[in-house]
Amino acid sequence: MVSGKVVVIMTSLDALLDPLSRCLDVESAERLAAFQVDQSVQSRIEVLAEGANDGTLSDDERAEYEAIINAADFISILKVKAGRLPKSNGA
Repeated sequence: MVSGKVVVIMTSLDALLDPLSRCLDVESAERLAAFQVDQSVQSRIEVLAEGANDGTLSDDERAEYEAIINAADFISILKVKAGRLPKSNGA
């Protein structure tokens, strides 16, 4: 279950990114929608996630993991918005 606080934060982030997503041209929106995390970064995320689940992260690792989660939320919302943009600007 998603807490009310998380929903408010995600809604605020969504509202913040909506105008930004409209600044993207078609090529940028397509490149953003196709964006994939590098395998070395994905591997690090998996290590940190396992440590978080086990409760074994250091303070620095916890801060790193939280920053990655925040960045991933940002990227995910922007990718969704980029995918909703028109495929052509009419030019």
